[in-house]
Amino acid sequence: MADVVYESHVRVVREHGPQRSAELPAGEQVAFGVHGAVAEHYGVAPGDIDPTSTTLDYIVAAAAG
Repeated sequence: MADVVYESHVRVVREHGPQRSAELPAGEQVAFGVHGAVAEHYGVAPGDIDPTSTTLDYIVAAAAG
């Protein structure tokens, strides 16, 4: 088995309901939440929270990039 080349250390904090923030290794903070159909699926009423990109949005963007 190959040696480990990189180990990522990320801290995720649940802010409120489906809203979370992640602290990334380079010092950036990223907000995660819900919007549109995803918010509706989880029962978040329009106007309850600001629409925010989901973790799935970031995964798709990372895979496409």
